[in-house]
Formats: sequence, structure tokens, C-alpha cells
Amino acid sequence: MSLLTEHILSEADVTRLLTDRSAETRVVTAGKIAGEFVTGHLGARERALAIEIFRIMVQDAELRVRLTLSEQLKCCADLPRDVARTLADDVEQVAVPMLEFSTVLTDADLIEIIASLSRAKQRAIARRSLVSTAVSAALVDQGDAEVAVQLVSNHGAAIQEHDLLKLVEVYGADDTVMHSLIDRSELPLAVAEKLVHRASEEMRRRLVERHNLADWLAEQLARHSREKVTVGMLTPGIDDAEVESIVDHLRTNGRLTPSLLLRALCEGDLRFFEAAMAALAGIPWLNASRLIHDAGPRGLAALCRAAGMPDNLYPAFHAGLLVIRETDFDGAEADRERRARRAIERMVTQVELIPEFGSGNLEYFLAKMSDLPRSAAA
Repeated sequence: MSLLTEHILSEADVTRLLTDRSAETRVVTAGKIAGEFVTGHLGARERALAIEIFRIMVQDAELRVRLTLSEQLKCCADLPRDVARTLADDVEQVAVPMLEFSTVLTDADLIEIIASLSRAKQRAIARRSLVSTAVSAALVDQGDAEVAVQLVSNHGAAIQEHDLLKLVEVYGADDTVMHSLIDRSELPLAVAEKLVHRASEEMRRRLVERHNLADWLAEQLARHSREKVTVGMLTPGIDDAEVESIVDHLRTNGRLTPSLLLRALCEGDLRFFEAAMAALAGIPWLNASRLIHDAGPRGLAALCRAAGMPDNLYPAFHAGLLVIRETDFDGAEADRERRARRAIERMVTQVELIPEFGSGNLEYFLAKMSDLPRSAAA
């Protein structure tokens, strides 16, 4: 026979139970009443009385009483929302079971609790069996890397494409987050493509294998790696003949791509850019150089058309050239990396001022470049 049905409890009885000076008695009482409530053995009157007892007990000064209620009631679908919310707003130890399992809490409740910035509470919400896109978005915006891993690893979490892209952007250098993204059962193509260019070599291979990426994306991955190596060969000390030799080899093998030229330009390899554009346009290097450095916009635009460059890439080239003219090597350690980072950042700023160049186009090309060292000062 249950605690509630063994005796008809009066208000005095309830008060005595809840004000018993023995914490142990209150803990046991909380467990018994919550257990009877969850099993559904109570009648309507007893259930109503149990709920009133819960509303008092969730305010108990003894942590173990509140923790017992949270553990016992976390999966109860009939629990009044106000009781669940009070427990969810409690200290982390009490709140976590309710936040992870209770279906009584609404998305609005969860989003408000996420905003409290308690990492333990955020991680608990990220582990829920079902997480809506709205709750996922709040976790992405306000959580940290550990929260991101919990969320992305949860296959019951619905995460919109733009939030997945945001995670790649923010945590591109965090292998744990990147591994979790790659291991998701399904990834939008745009996310997979961005991961290709942000993840390490080992993770890129895993991405291609796990998600059966199309042949074109696998080839894009291989091209990305080749272009990274190619630009790395273009050291400042090589002479013009070597530059022309490299350009000729790349053109012959169909590897003198727009993304390679943009990569080289971002890293300040102006000689390679000039030689490559000359080769693609079929004109002498000197002629190409004069067109590139034409004070007006016509020379570069005409050269881009002659070289077969995509129309929407011209503003990026133009912005990159402006940056190169204004940014010099300073001879310090990691000089090339610092200059490249400055060039990229300033190129983005320049391109944003060109209305006919869509904001997504430069990001698309820059995404093909692996991250520069984070230690490189801007």
C-alpha cells in the first residue's frame, strides 16, 4: 500500500512530512511519493495531493530531496510543467536529469535555460533524445566546443544547415568537433564541402569515405591538396624561368585553375599570378603584367576574359591586387603567413564594397584554402 493511500493525509500531516528536521526522512518521503506518482497507482485525489507535495518539496533546502525528485520524475510525462521547470532551474546537479529527459519542458523553457550559460545544463539539453532546430540553434549560438560535440553527436538533434556551417566556421581548428560533424549520419552537401576544406587531411579522407561523397567532390579534395602544395613551392627566391616552368607544367596538366590563382594572389605571389594569367591568355608575361597593373579597371578585366576566368572572380582579383600593392613583407618570422592573413581579411573587406560581387562568391573560393596558422598576427 502506498504512502499516500495508507493514510488520508491532512494538511497537518503534509506539513509534518515536509518540515521533519531529519533530512533523511524527507529524502525517503520524496522518493516514495515520486515513485508512487510515476507508477500511476494513485487515484485522482492522491495524484493531486502528490503534486502539491512536489511543489513544496522542490523548495526544500536539502539538496538530496530535490535531487531525488529530479531523478524519480525526470521521465514522467504527467508531471506539471511548473514542477519540471523549477527543478530544471535548480543547481546543475538537480537540473541535469530533468533537462536531459523531461518531455514536459517546452522549447521556450529550454532556450531560456540555455541562455543562463551553464555548460552542464547546455550539455544535458544537447543530449536529449529529440532536440528541435530552434533549441539546436540556441546551443550553437551560446554553447562552447563541448556543447557542440554533444549536440552534433546526438543523432536525435535536428540541426539546420546554416547552424552546421556556423559550427564548421567557429570550430574548424577543433579536431573533436570536426570528428563529431564528420560522424553525423547525414550532412548537407554544402556542409560536407566546407568540411573538406577546413578539416585535416586524415579527417578529409574519413569524410569522403563515410558520406560517399560524389566523385566531383573527391576530385575537388585532391585538387585542393595539390594546390596547397603548389603554392608552397612558390618561394620568393625562385627566378622567373622557374616560375614560367611551373606555370607551363600546371597549364599542360589542366591544373592552372581559378582557385589556384586566387590562392596564390592571396599569399602575395604576384609573379606567379602574372605568369599564369599570361599563359592562360596566350600573351607575353610583360603584356599581362601591364594589363594587371593598369591604373584603370579595363586592363585586368580584359585579361580575365582572355584567360577564361569566371566573370564573378574579377572583383576578387582586383581587390587582391589592391591589397598586395599596399602590404609589404616585414622580414619577421612567419612573415608570409601574416601577410596572407592580412591580404585575405582585407580582400573580404574590399569585395564587400563591390555590389555586383555576391557575398557568397569570395567565401566559396576562400573556403578552398586551408586555414593559415592561428598564431599569425593580423
